[in-house]
Amino acid sequence: MDFFTLAIIVTIAVYVLKRQDQRRRTRLLAEYLGRLQIEKLMGSLIEGYLRALGESDLQRRTQVWALLEGTEKSLADQFQRFAEDFARAPAEQVRVSTLPLALPYVERIYPQGSFDMRDMVKLHARSIGAVQVHAAQDDEERRRRAFMLTAEIFLMQHSCHWFCKSLTVASVRLLARHQTSYEQVLAAVSPATRKSYLQLIGKR
Repeated sequence: MDFFTLAIIVTIAVYVLKRQDQRRRTRLLAEYLGRLQIEKLMGSLIEGYLRALGESDLQRRTQVWALLEGTEKSLADQFQRFAEDFARAPAEQVRVSTLPLALPYVERIYPQGSFDMRDMVKLHARSIGAVQVHAAQDDEERRRRAFMLTAEIFLMQHSCHWFCKSLTVASVRLLARHQTSYEQVLAAVSPATRKSYLQLIGKR
């Protein structure tokens, strides 16, 4: 067998294993998220924030903020439930490689270069629950907190895509879906989130 033929066989084998692993990860995450309405609540909240931020009349804007309070609390509660449920997932199935590209089962070979998705979900649950836009005392503070919570939600979505695919794919999807880069989102979340997040992925 010549080198070229061997290289083709290895490439095909890596691709097949990678696809199998990504499908397994997607099914695992969907199993837990499917019990909740997190995606629907996130969409409603972000749409509501955009409406509030685009409203020029203060009274109407205040009304929109008030209507969003229940959605915000429901999202925080449901994400906390997700974190508690996902904490019971098997440890060997939730490691995530910090390499830019996906290689099948590399986190089992090199666990030092990976993080535990259960810890990431707990981090996002704390972060989403901590912002509390509804608790702001004035309109300017609500705007600031809404911007921050939106970034927290985007970062959480990025983590889910990273778990299912890879860091590179997650960052491309973030940019395509929200016209926001991974670096911009990291800069916009709370300092506490950013510090814990970077520690978890081994950047600090």
